[in-house]
Amino acid sequence: MNHPVIQFVRRGEIVSLRDVPPTRTLLQVLREDLHCTGTKEGCNEGDCGACTVVLGKAQGKGENQRIHYSAVNSCIRLAHSVHGLALWTAEDLAATGGTLHPAQQAMVNCHASQCGFCTPGFVMSLFGLYQNHVALGDTVTRELAQQALSGNLCRCTGYRPILDAAQHMAQLPAVPLDESDLLQKLELLAQTGRGLEANSLYISPNTLPALLAARAAHPDAQLVAGCTDVGLWINKLHKQFAKVLDVTRVPALRNIEDDPHHIAIGAAVTLTDAFAALVADRPQLHTFATRFAGLPVRNSGTLGGNVANGSPIGDSMPLLIALGAQVVLMSERGHRAMPLEQFYTGYRQNMLAADEVLAWIKVPKATPGELLRVYKISKRFDDDISAVCLAIKLHLADGKVAQASIGVGGVAATPVRALQTEAALLGQAWTLDTVQQAISTLRGEFAPISDMRASASYRVQVLGNLLQRFWLESQGMEQINLDAFTLAGENT
Repeated sequence: MNHPVIQFVRRGEIVSLRDVPPTRTLLQVLREDLHCTGTKEGCNEGDCGACTVVLGKAQGKGENQRIHYSAVNSCIRLAHSVHGLALWTAEDLAATGGTLHPAQQAMVNCHASQCGFCTPGFVMSLFGLYQNHVALGDTVTRELAQQALSGNLCRCTGYRPILDAAQHMAQLPAVPLDESDLLQKLELLAQTGRGLEANSLYISPNTLPALLAARAAHPDAQLVAGCTDVGLWINKLHKQFAKVLDVTRVPALRNIEDDPHHIAIGAAVTLTDAFAALVADRPQLHTFATRFAGLPVRNSGTLGGNVANGSPIGDSMPLLIALGAQVVLMSERGHRAMPLEQFYTGYRQNMLAADEVLAWIKVPKATPGELLRVYKISKRFDDDISAVCLAIKLHLADGKVAQASIGVGGVAATPVRALQTEAALLGQAWTLDTVQQAISTLRGEFAPISDMRASASYRVQVLGNLLQRFWLESQGMEQINLDAFTLAGENT
């Protein structure tokens, strides 16, 4: 068996790497093979952002084609996944002669670095923000800066001067990139292909039939997409996989199809893009979407991967269950669809056969009169894992509950649907008495465990509290929601 060559663009040149094992991370390649030690290893699990780098990918066609820049965690990103992309690290930003990039100079001007360990990661997140917004003439608001830096942690400076730096970048002399030259090099890589694909340990098909054939031929291969979970298995559990099957190069699985009745999200669509599509249909999901991990994780991770992994505390599944989402499984034998809550059979176990892949997630569109809320309870507001996640969707008719759909995470071995609580609500008048009875049902429907994030009793109590909060918000009491508050200077 052989390892396919990895080729990417860095510093305007095409870099070729050979003999890279399938589970070697991008951070390991940067620090140990290329000796780029400016990129730091902190938590090694995608939480702290010290390892942040930026990837560039061509988007659009013809005259509208441009580079989209994504800040990602290199510690949990497999090195082979950057084939055909452009890559920037902290060492790549300063111009010839030592002139700092605005992302770096702004950090200096705003006194936004102390110990400096996390600084390269912050700078790279700022670089992504600069290229996607400042370079296009967009204003960087405080809210946008907070979202861009949500995956970077600082233990010294605090975040105020770093947020100041994000907004200060636009005041500095512009540093343009030659995107035309970069697009030409990326096109060259796309035409070259990888070689050795049929006989490699890292398999990355570029068509859906080829993916299904590879899955049938290699049922033992570890399926990967963004690797935000698999990367943890490699770094923390020291797992090694003899073969890896990457689904992200299949164009059909990177698409979002907007049907009149549903949104079909391909399994390889990033969480950033998937949530953008969901928020476009249901704007009230904006805050929840930005609280799913941090931006670098959302830029790498995929909605299909989050669903397929099936963690009981995965944030997307309670929402998707409440929305009535279906998953589509595909193999060379054909395809089948099922409601998401029926996909899981046990802790991190699901209905996928050995020759199948999860291909699509179909989410029904919002309907008039829909009441929808999704609540995430965690110790940190940003970049944290849920203790409890509750999503509720109701339709009322003549003051009664005509339809109820409730998804819950963090209370069982899998994400679950609160069927007993739905039954307690259905057909009942939408009154406080009904809600109080439903609260009692919801608290008794599950038997959560105690762990490092919350005790069982806390989870039970919070479940009922969140249903009460939903009731209060349905009555117009929005001041109990943090979204109703704006900090002074937040948007300046």
